[in-house]
Parts: sequence; C-alpha cells; structure tokens
Amino acid sequence: MSTQQFDVVVIGGGPGGYIAAIRAAQLGFNTACIDEWKNDKGGPAPGGTCTNVGCIPSKALLQSSEHYEHLNHHFAEHGITADNVQIDVAKMLARKDTVVKQNNDGILYLFKKNKVSFFHGRGAFVGAKDGLYEISVNGTPTLAAKHVVVATGSNARALPGTPFDEERILSNDGALRIGASSGAAPKKLGVIGAGVIGLEMGSVWRRLGAEVTVLEGMPTFLAAVDEGVAKEAAKVFKKQGLDIQLGVKIDGIKTSKTGVTVSYADAKGEAKTLAVDKLIVSIGRVPNTIGLNVEAVGLKLDERGAIVVDADCKTNQPNVWAVGDVVRGPMLAHKAEEEGVAVAERIAGQHGHVDFDIIPWVIYTSPEIAWVGKTEQQLKAEGRAYKAGQFPFMANGRARALGDTTGFVKMLADAKTDEILGVHIIGPFASELVAECVVAMAFKASSEDIARICHAHPSLSESTKEAALAVDKRTLNF
Repeated sequence: MSTQQFDVVVIGGGPGGYIAAIRAAQLGFNTACIDEWKNDKGGPAPGGTCTNVGCIPSKALLQSSEHYEHLNHHFAEHGITADNVQIDVAKMLARKDTVVKQNNDGILYLFKKNKVSFFHGRGAFVGAKDGLYEISVNGTPTLAAKHVVVATGSNARALPGTPFDEERILSNDGALRIGASSGAAPKKLGVIGAGVIGLEMGSVWRRLGAEVTVLEGMPTFLAAVDEGVAKEAAKVFKKQGLDIQLGVKIDGIKTSKTGVTVSYADAKGEAKTLAVDKLIVSIGRVPNTIGLNVEAVGLKLDERGAIVVDADCKTNQPNVWAVGDVVRGPMLAHKAEEEGVAVAERIAGQHGHVDFDIIPWVIYTSPEIAWVGKTEQQLKAEGRAYKAGQFPFMANGRARALGDTTGFVKMLADAKTDEILGVHIIGPFASELVAECVVAMAFKASSEDIARICHAHPSLSESTKEAALAVDKRTLNF
C-alpha cells in the first residue's frame, strides 16, 4: 500500500479529534482522521468514548429513566394518571443505540462535507523522517504528515486486582448495557465512586427499580463541587433513595455466577459487606496511549501516562500536538473540543485560545448540577474577599409551573470589583443555565451586569438574575 501524504493527521475521532480534523480542513489543510471505534456490525463509529459509551448514551438513558419516574411518581399532580406502568429495558437500550448511531453517522457526514479523509482502524506512530511523521493504520504504514494531533482519549480506571469483565464488574461501557440480556434492571446495584459517572448511572437504574448503594472513598461528598450545592445534592439524592456511603475503604471484591460481594470498611472502620447483582466501578479514568507507539518518535509521557504538553498543546516533538483526555486538565468533552479547535488554528498561524478558568462542569442527575469558576471553599482558601448571592428555584414562577423547585443558583463576586468569580447551580436545566454565566465570566462581567440585564418572564434564567441581585442583597422575588 502506498503512503498517502497529508498536512495534518489526527489520531482519534472523539470530541477533540474529529473537531480538530474538521477545523483543520476548514482552514485549508489536507486533513485525515484515524479512529478505531466499531459499531456492532464492525463498521466505523467515530465519536470516541463520549459518543459511544459516555456522554451521549448516558444522557439517552437518563432521559428514558426520567420519563419513567415522572410517569410513576410526578405526573399525577398534573392530572395525568396511568395504571400498570412498565418499562421495556430492551427497547430503552435500543433507543440509546439509535441515538449513538445517529451521532456516529453525523460525524462521518461532517468528515465528507469538510473533505476530511477518514481511516477506520488503530493509528500509531512508525517514525519521523525529513520533517514528516509516518503513521500506521492497523499496523500498516499508510500515512505521512507534517503535523500530527493525538486525541486518543482515556480509559476507565479499574480497581487494582479487579479487572472489568463487563458482566458483573462494569465500567461505564457495561453500565450502559445493563439489562441487555435480562431485559430488566438489576435488583441490587453497587457503585464504587460517587463522581459524575457513578451518580448518573446510579440514578438511571435507581429510577428503574434497582436498590442502589454508592461507596465513596472520600470523606466528603462531591468534594470538587461548591459545598452548599454538594450538601443540597446529598440531601436530595438520599431522599430519592440512593444510599451514598462516604469514607469507605474497599478491602476485596468477589464475583460469582449470581453476583458480586464487596468487602469494605466504613467511615468508622467497621467491617461491612455489600452483596449486589452488578457492580459499577467509576473511580476515574486514565489517559489512553495503548498501542500509540510513542517511543517511535520520542513523545514524552508524565507519571500518569498522559502526553506532556505546554499551554498550547504542543508536545516535546516539533509539529506533534495532543488534546483532550490524553493530556493534562479536566477530562471533559467540551474541553477537548476547544483544544482541538485551538490547535488547528495554531497550526494555521492563528491564536487559538482556551480559557481553562471558565470551563463549565455538569452532572446530569435530577436535579442537574452545573458550575463554572471558583467555589466558596476555593475563594476562602485563597483568602480572596468575595460576596455571595443565592436564589432558590422554589421562588421562581417557571420552576413552579414545571413542578420542579429543587435547588438554587449561587453567584460569587469579588468584594471590591464585583467581577463574577463563580456560579453554582443545582436544579432544573442547570446544564443550560450555566452557559449565560460562562459568557458573563468570559467578558469579565460583574454581578451588577447580570442584575441589570432583562431576562424573559417566566423563565428559569430569572433565577440567575435574582442570584446576581442577591449579591447586593436586593432580590425582588425572595
């Protein structure tokens, strides 16, 4: 097979990779993207973990399970009643798979539209010669490029000595396929790790009837989240039926034909056991450089196995870049996308930009949790003087009409300049409301700026305005 030469080759077709490839092509570069994800028929399934076993399928299941819960427990207050409500888990999973495929096909269409050459398989470095990097696809030297962007993502971290079998011990992948063979939710589900994946997947299967126990090693719940939001979330999740145990130490895990037994010490040091049908392990993710053959070109990795890059995503080798989960920073799809765009623009001699201080975070539970910027505990630790304003959704007319008044919006601003330093939301559609706050912080807005902007009525966004007013202790509706 003859070697094809490109200006830019992107290894990995997840959010960082496919976006980098499209932007590079838009800027006039002859661009290729290599991705190895396969669908159930062996065909290409670009989109990475996010599209195939992460963000997209989990949101599909969250939506389905939320509909089921609303019909069972919340629609009666709207005058809607139903008897003998049932869930067809197989059909729910089939819908999830359809949503995933739509996204896969959408990316392939975008490649074609933007004239990105797509190669299905595992990409790896072969070597460097005469200013070009040689790249293999499925072990065969196929491509050569002046610039290479590595966007190979991350893999789920397993507990030491307890590999994923995706039948009893599940990563995010297996967690999204629970019920595929049985057609039902498990009776008892264990989750190790009370992070984003653990809480979202625990919520899905709790709504569908599973008894869910979450074991978290940290002594505090959602330590990265604003303390006030974390306390509200813990209270709500407990009321919903999630059994969240903090400060535990896992001593051992045993599997059998019928289930999984977890031996652990609780926060008081007392020995406990948990017997479940399935166990989801969500204790973080590790950068994926498996099979990339970084040694062939001398790419430097750090102690976590991530590719070492500078602030501009440049590696230690000329014209080799890396973005997304495989480098430093938060493992978020939208962070990877922003880095992908920035790298393509830097290759073109432009000034690509990513502001890591205003990257939003979201947990898609019910209520949703979203935030951007600093938390109160961070500001206190820094010794920075600040003002705080908070407004509850129970005082918001649209939230009342929705029938979902859980939570609040909290805004933090500099005590002297009034610049917004952080916004923290727990409640309905928090994932959408946080965008206004990101825009405000990007332009160094003050809480007064948000307070002076007219927000539509009735809307949930009025709670953001009211939180801004609360910074100056002048809320109008609470």
